[in-house]
Amino acid sequence: MTLEIRGEVFSPVPLERIVLMELKMAKRRKYSKGSQNEVKREMHRYKRGTAKSGKGGKVKSRKQAIAIALSKARKKGKKAPKKK
Repeated sequence: MTLEIRGEVFSPVPLERIVLMELKMAKRRKYSKGSQNEVKREMHRYKRGTAKSGKGGKVKSRKQAIAIALSKARKKGKKAPKKK
């Protein structure tokens, strides 16, 4: 069975296949696994109190720890969000 619209012939795609394609698009990773691991490691250091900022000072907030981790990930060439 085919579908004709404005002279073009289309073959119908099963609904299940469309749903699967949409699920794959929804689950696509925005940032790399490597950058995720970098944040995980930095948060571990932050919680233990061993995380250091660029000048060697102690990291005082979660946001600061995440920013440092993403910066390190970018330097390593991982897929990470752009600096704002």
